[in-house]
Amino acid sequence: MTAPFDFTPLLAPGTPAPAVKWTGFPKYNFIGGHNDAKHVPVDALIAAATAVLKREGATLATYGLNSGPLGYRPLREFLAGKLKGHAGIECAPDEILITSGSMQGLDLVNSLLLARGDTVLIEQETYGGALTKLTRLGVNAVGIPLDGEGLRLDLLEQKLDELQAKGVKPKYIYTIPTVQNPTGAIMGEARRAELLKIAAKHGVMIFEDECYSDLIWNGQRPRSLYAMAGGEGVIHIGSFSKSIAPALRVGYIVAKWEVLGRILGLKQDAGSGALEQMILAEFCRQHFADHVPKLAKTLAAKLQTLREALAEQFGTAAEFGDPPGGIYLWIKLPDNVDTVKLGQAALAAGVSLNPGPEWSTNKEHARSRLRLCFANPEPETIKQGVAVLAEVCRREFGVPLRSANVDSAKT
Repeated sequence: MTAPFDFTPLLAPGTPAPAVKWTGFPKYNFIGGHNDAKHVPVDALIAAATAVLKREGATLATYGLNSGPLGYRPLREFLAGKLKGHAGIECAPDEILITSGSMQGLDLVNSLLLARGDTVLIEQETYGGALTKLTRLGVNAVGIPLDGEGLRLDLLEQKLDELQAKGVKPKYIYTIPTVQNPTGAIMGEARRAELLKIAAKHGVMIFEDECYSDLIWNGQRPRSLYAMAGGEGVIHIGSFSKSIAPALRVGYIVAKWEVLGRILGLKQDAGSGALEQMILAEFCRQHFADHVPKLAKTLAAKLQTLREALAEQFGTAAEFGDPPGGIYLWIKLPDNVDTVKLGQAALAAGVSLNPGPEWSTNKEHARSRLRLCFANPEPETIKQGVAVLAEVCRREFGVPLRSANVDSAKT
């Protein structure tokens, strides 16, 4: 019998640990960016796929669908109109690049701007995938604390001054200003204007991530940073993952051509998935405006179910806000709770969660915090999952002090 070939000496430096084999979703799944299964518009997507393939299927014979390397032109045309009405962005279809999800957008922008040893400014609590990518690139990610409206601009300017005194100029400021991940905050327009002023003063680019901005309960939002800056000094990314379906893997980058042309030169993948782009363009043109408010209404109700379940099971031991949109709730537990250890124990009981340190540049600050995604589980599953989580937390850390199901007179 031939001995197994040992390829480990061939691994590139910095290769991450191997992935764990997937064995299915846990019973109570509160992680990732999964969405509501009942609101995936399956029938409309089938109709869109049939119509667009009958009409334009032959263009699959060419890379780029006769639309060029930026992506399927009807989808870019839809986005140009949608971004103008939704975010105030005035851009041409040729200032939009379709990507394989917004994560590819992150990779492309990082490839364009960053080298090992560079510095970027980032929200202290932020998208864990962005942090992981920066760590792997050997980039110094400096976290700026948040308040209820997002980035603390006083601390941002203070940090910029400190770095300037050391001769360090950050490559960009990464922000999720509209339904921040994980906190759900929305930065007001006055603060956005001040952020743009600070960035311009220091000559630092802004990298604006708006993956969750479609999911605002009342549909009202400030203009995007890109719109307010007229596209100067700002790169904007977004996605259909949260508004339509995460498995479709379609995102986009908006930038002035001087920047976008250079990004396109780095996108050597022969184009993102053509079928997804074609189907989305056909679907969105007819249904996007009706679909999103219905999805948002369901998600808003699920959020309240989660908040009520946490209040019932944890009482005052769990602190959390009431986000105006999105799919996540950011929760603070007492300081003695280590959410990394809690996450391990909870998973053994069938509950998955995102420990706070995975979403923060300040691991100690986030030690007792966690993120729960409420979009995918059904309301009854949310209630049951929170009850199991509370029981695990009580067993491991003595928090909460008593079960919600035990009469207080008996404790």
